[in-house]
Amino acid sequence: MELLADDFLLENEMAKNLFHKYTKDMPIIDFHCHLNPNEIYENKNYENITKIWLNDGTYGDHYKWRLMRANGIPEKLITGDGDDYEKFMAWAATIEKALGNPLYEWTHLELRRFFHIDETFNTKTAPEIWKKANALLQTEAFKPRNLIKNSNVKAVCTTDDPADDLHFHKLIAEEEEKNGFKTLPALRPDKLIHIELSTYAEYIEKLGRIAGIEIKNFEDIEKAMHQRFEFFTSMGGALSDHSLETFHFKEASEEEVDSIISKALKNEVLSQNEVNQYVTAVLVLLMKLNNEFDWTMQFHINSTRNLNKKMFENIGPDTGYDMMGTQPDIVDSMQKLYSKACSEGFIPKTIFYSLNQNDWLQLATLMQSFQGGTVQRLQLGAGWWFNDTAEYMNQQLTVFAQQSLLPNFVGMLTDSRSFLSYPRHEYFRRVLCNFFGRLVEQGRVANDETLLGKVVQDIAYNNAYEYFGFFK
Repeated sequence: MELLADDFLLENEMAKNLFHKYTKDMPIIDFHCHLNPNEIYENKNYENITKIWLNDGTYGDHYKWRLMRANGIPEKLITGDGDDYEKFMAWAATIEKALGNPLYEWTHLELRRFFHIDETFNTKTAPEIWKKANALLQTEAFKPRNLIKNSNVKAVCTTDDPADDLHFHKLIAEEEEKNGFKTLPALRPDKLIHIELSTYAEYIEKLGRIAGIEIKNFEDIEKAMHQRFEFFTSMGGALSDHSLETFHFKEASEEEVDSIISKALKNEVLSQNEVNQYVTAVLVLLMKLNNEFDWTMQFHINSTRNLNKKMFENIGPDTGYDMMGTQPDIVDSMQKLYSKACSEGFIPKTIFYSLNQNDWLQLATLMQSFQGGTVQRLQLGAGWWFNDTAEYMNQQLTVFAQQSLLPNFVGMLTDSRSFLSYPRHEYFRRVLCNFFGRLVEQGRVANDETLLGKVVQDIAYNNAYEYFGFFK
């Protein structure tokens, strides 16, 4: 089969029919990404394909950066101030060796779907591709808003700090009808969680200032966060997102938590037990708020970030120096958290993602213990980060199907910083259709194209439309 042929990843007639007839043209709800609302609002053409594809300063695609480093590319041509054409050629040289890596497929998908460039990308074809792509990038169709709209995206959920004033969301909302899609905030309170950092006291002062509350204790944090949930809701927000690299459930009295906060505000060193007690208290609060406002809570767990301390000091976080986490008891702590929420009646809609595949079966069986109140209240999230490959997508679908009700799944997300990442939804949909095609071929589900067509359409779009309620 030729590279990215019409039926790539589709292994039988049912899979092909499900994709081409039912899911290929379904709209997209991108309910978790890292697009910059400032760039959506300003809507400027990118100077060249390097700027939109690889990096613009130290903001860009760290998936690609990791491969370039493995290929011996100097940092100057990755996140540094090297020439953009040389960076592009360095990426071409890297892609030549990326056979079997999903970035090989994604790179070619993006060239085909956005630029209509069908050539295999390598150092020989790259100079001409550079010219063709750059010419197109100067056209109206390649401004950020049109890249989103023309990808059939109906809603984009950015990732936003609780202390953000959402200025650009307000401006974008004024032009929503013309844009043809919603740009919605999703609250990510990482800086509130990380009480152990030296920046905590400064952040708490900032959070209190925007919420109109002087924060001195946990009750003040409760008031401030309630105000921020109200504000985000008024801006169309209905999601929160929580990165838990590690988590150890440890309850404490409010007096104990107040003492911990007091110490942190004075930049005193906290014990690990104190950090655990504070994080547990904040997560319980956030679960209550998500439930009260009928939001969906997303947990991204078990990653280990910024391993290369030298490069972290030089170029900062989110630059490609991360790995799968290995905390073996993290799901046990999640279980304790949800047991408490169950006993007190505040389990929110939740999507669980883990970077460690060993957690997936635990999370899937955990969520089944606390379902109820709405369709698929708790979900096992799509293969995340290092797991968004065809093989791990298939594994996640298998675990979800075998432990719960896969037809209720809300499907794929981009988790991306690039406006060119929407073909990842096509990639997922092909894997999804092939998953059901295999079940038919094995005689494990009914050979009913109409029924399965509805199922794959629901997972591709309809379930997310209903579950998140962005358009109600």
